[in-house]
Order: sequence, then C-alpha cells, then structure tokens
Amino acid sequence: MFLAHRPGAPAQTITGEADAANTPWLDLLDPTPDEQALAARITGQRIPTRDDLEEIESSSRLFMEDEAVYLSTPLVRRMQDNFFVSPVGFILSRDRLLTIRFTAYSAFDLVARQIADRQDKLSGDEVSVLLMEAVVDRLADILEHLGQSLDTLSREVFRADQPSAGKGDMILRTLLRRVGRSGDLASSVRDSLLGMERIAIFVSENKKHDLSERLRARLATVARDIGSLNDFVSQTSNKVQFLLDATLGFISIEQNNGMKILTVVSFIGVAPTLVAGIYGMNFHDIPELGWRYGYWYSLALMAATVIVPLLWFWKRGWLGPGR
Repeated sequence: MFLAHRPGAPAQTITGEADAANTPWLDLLDPTPDEQALAARITGQRIPTRDDLEEIESSSRLFMEDEAVYLSTPLVRRMQDNFFVSPVGFILSRDRLLTIRFTAYSAFDLVARQIADRQDKLSGDEVSVLLMEAVVDRLADILEHLGQSLDTLSREVFRADQPSAGKGDMILRTLLRRVGRSGDLASSVRDSLLGMERIAIFVSENKKHDLSERLRARLATVARDIGSLNDFVSQTSNKVQFLLDATLGFISIEQNNGMKILTVVSFIGVAPTLVAGIYGMNFHDIPELGWRYGYWYSLALMAATVIVPLLWFWKRGWLGPGR
C-alpha cells in the first residue's frame, strides 16, 4: 500500500505521480515491487528493501545519499500478550518524508490523523519529528504496561498462599515463561529506543540537512525522553532478572520437596522389608517361631518401623503443608 498524507485531507492511495504532488509524507506500507518502483520514480531516490532495513551496522542504518537522509530502526509492536519486531525506514529529503514499513503501527496511524486534522503547511522535517515523538510515546506506553505486568508477576511469585506441590510446580513453570517473555519484550523495546536515539542524534547533527530551532528543541526533548526510558528499561531488566532467579529458586525448592517425599517413602519401606526378611529366613533356632503371638509381634514391629519414621519426618516439617 502506497499512501499520501496531507494536511486537511484523509490518507490517499497513490496510483500515479500526480497523486503525490505537494505531499509532505509518503508512506509505503508492506509495499509491492510495483509500489516500490513508483515511489522511486516519484522521489528520485533508491528505495531500500526489507533486507537493507534489517542491517544492524550503524553505517547501513544512518547515511546520506544524493542529499537525502536514510534512516532505519527496528520497531517493536505489541498486540495483547504477543509482540514482534519489524524494521522501519525513513528517507528524509528537502521537501518530503518517505517511510517504509511492513506492518501497521498505532503511532503512524496517530500521526496520520493529526496531519489530516491540520490546515497549516507541513514540511517533511516536521512530519519526521511528529513520528519520532509518537513512536517514543508508544514505546513509553509499552514500558508502562510491561512494568504493571511485572508488578503482577512479582505478587504471584511471592504470594503467601502457595498451592500444593504438583500444582505449585506447574504454576511456577507458567510464571517462568511469562517472566521470559517480559524479558524478551524489554530487550526489544531497548533495541527500538536505541534506534530512535541514533536517528534523533543523526538528524539533529546533520549539517547538510539543517533543522529549524523549534524542531531542534523538540528533537532534544525526544532525546531526553529516550534517555529516561532507557533508565526505565535498565530497571525493568534488573527486575526481570530478579524474578527469573526467584522463580527458578522456588522451582528448585519444589523439586527438593519432591525429593524429600521420595526419601520418606524409601526410608519407611526399607525397615518393614528388613523385618519381614529376617523372619522369613529358614533357620530353625529363631526364638519368635515358638511364640504364640510371634506373628502379631512381627506385624506390630513392622508397623512401628513405619509409624516412628513418619512421626520423626513430620516433626522436622517434611510432611507439613509448607514443607
């Protein structure tokens, strides 16, 4: 999809070069080869492919070519409990901004509505700053939701009323997966913030593409916001690591409790077997063989060898609810 965004007008699908006249923002959304070729003819610029935008070296993400600034960054998109990362590209020239993306982002939709509601003239520079502000705001929202999710996870991990052994182990494994997904999301947000920070610095310091003082001030605000969000991500990563260690520790305790039960079962099974083995020997001179109550005595002895260890383990707390 190839869209044109103008002040005072809804988004328009571009089918020819005339549709892009006097447009400050051209938007390629999951473009076809034909749409990429049309964008190249309209802008006179090379349109990077998805593989180009996924390059990780800085020289491939931030560079100048034919007086146009080429920028790219991975951008995380969160959908309920799932998320994924997709590259986004910006080509900033003197008169317009061209964006290349392969999935819909709420920040882009928000800026598109803002532009449609405005009546004043916009430049590509101002559209790029609007997009950076919206993207950073969206990343902040994701981090806020992530922080709330981690608070909920923390309460579930450290809650006082622990379930029974079998259910507790399954619940902890589920919590471990949720903590792991939270860590992946925090890492993806960090990558997106790093990319946006590099873009803000590159655009503000690019001497061949000077910005107005007003836009420079807004970019400086974006940079400060990114710095504060990076601090929040670091704190979040530390909390994820803490919850990961705590969950693994509780899983280890649950496994140790299981080993205690196996130890108890093994121990109480050995003594009665020993008693039964002794009185099952084929020796003539066993004093109890001549007793009238010898059989009941052996049964009582075997029962005692079961009950006494159970009482001992119970007093040590191995058989209690908490173990």
